[in-house]
Amino acid sequence: MRLNYPVVFPLNQISFVGEDDSQYFCHLYGRRFNVLSQTYPLPADDEEVRRSELHHRILQFLFGGKNYVGPMKEVLTPREGKERCRILDLGTGGGFWAIDLADEFPTAEVIGVDLAPIQPREVPENCTFELCDLDQFFLPYPSEHFDVIHARFMHTGISNYPRFLNEIARMLRPGGLVILIEPDAEPIADGKTATELTRSGQPSGMRGWFALWEAYAQCLHDKRIDAKVPAQLSTLLTNTRAFDKIVTQEGNIPIGFWPKDPVALTIGQLAWMNYDIMLPALKPLFLSAGMKEWEAKKLIEEAQQDLYYPLVRPSARLHIVHAIKKVT
Repeated sequence: MRLNYPVVFPLNQISFVGEDDSQYFCHLYGRRFNVLSQTYPLPADDEEVRRSELHHRILQFLFGGKNYVGPMKEVLTPREGKERCRILDLGTGGGFWAIDLADEFPTAEVIGVDLAPIQPREVPENCTFELCDLDQFFLPYPSEHFDVIHARFMHTGISNYPRFLNEIARMLRPGGLVILIEPDAEPIADGKTATELTRSGQPSGMRGWFALWEAYAQCLHDKRIDAKVPAQLSTLLTNTRAFDKIVTQEGNIPIGFWPKDPVALTIGQLAWMNYDIMLPALKPLFLSAGMKEWEAKKLIEEAQQDLYYPLVRPSARLHIVHAIKKVT
């Protein structure tokens, strides 16, 4: 049963200092979760805020110190008759991207949206955060209102991603920029995906690691979340018929300490820290799916064994797409 909360709630209208914010959270199997969505599978606690920061740092290294891909500065150039540009960050998490963009573009208005109030309270004046379940038929923002819309690491909270992209197309102004970044759920060992290893009959060298991500993908399927969305971002954007200049990139993310290149090694260390936090965070999802306590514990511990003592070189793949909304 979904709780009857406001569709959108501006966090700047309430102070949480010294107040009880428990109405925005519930607890499940020892972890804290948001109450707005039963779709998003991961907690909303301090550990997840830490993971949100790790994602932010990984992408900064991947993007050569920048916070974005695409013609951000050109799109945010002030236009005649418009007071300020607007940026919408969907699934803002800890709010790190939104805050950095507000600092970089002080004349722009930046709005970060998430399922739980886990963002800092002291932020730049041009940055605000709001609560909203983004898995809706109609999002509570005006049409053609934003110059930039950014969404990353959040497709697992969306049951109908094509509908979500249609809403992004509606809210984005003609000539506006959309940036989508999502991780592939399929594990990679020594440069080969689980599918490729299965076809060739080769062992993965990370049986526990691969078993965990197979179980994770099944849980997403059971929650009616399409685990194939990340690999299909470009096609899904094309299908909206609202965008052109669609640019697709892949980010190969090493996991652990095996890279020789200094930048790749730093990314690998950050990714390792991310998964070290994420593995135990999956336990409530597994238990909610009907897995027994000992089964979930064994699954996670065997994946941790492969993470801590890898026999091969694990990695992950990010799908990165940016596009411009058509001007008609």
